[in-house]
Amino acid sequence: MLTHKSFLWILLFINIIGTVYGYDWYMWQLKSTEPIFWIFVPDSPTASLFFCIALIGWLIHKNFKLVEALALITLVKYGLWAVVMNLLTLAETGDIGWQGWMLIGSHLAMAIQAILYIPMYRFEFKHIVIAAIWTLHNDVIDYVFGQMPIYYDLMKHMNVIGYFTFWLSIICISIAYYVWKKRKQSLNA
Repeated sequence: MLTHKSFLWILLFINIIGTVYGYDWYMWQLKSTEPIFWIFVPDSPTASLFFCIALIGWLIHKNFKLVEALALITLVKYGLWAVVMNLLTLAETGDIGWQGWMLIGSHLAMAIQAILYIPMYRFEFKHIVIAAIWTLHNDVIDYVFGQMPIYYDLMKHMNVIGYFTFWLSIICISIAYYVWKKRKQSLNA
């Protein structure tokens, strides 16, 4: 069912809506961001944009391998990151409102869809390397240059959040490496 063309079209439509909403959500932060950093600020919508492009590829029977590697790594990373940040905000403030719960649900869905579509990815090791550089570079931009998504109630924990984010990146890159390695082993068997 997950690979049926009709389902892929529905999933693409849902992801396009989520991507547009995500970029709109970041507009307030982008207004106070130097243009050189714009590409690195809207992390989650860029991750879902990668997945939209991968979906389009699958719908036309192509594999955009670099985009697939970027989609897997960043969807899992920013999906889980946003869930954790919203739960930390809940722990700090006692309330996150309906929008916080919506962000938890939608970002958890991002991470889950990335994992569910593992059989569709065809990226190679070189694509993982490029996606890893992108992801870790984004961490540097976020936590060294102060461009991370702003959660006002969590700003006092930014050093710990940066450390957590780095290791979350390493775990997500490792997932992509594991997926590639397992596929390579099954092709050689």
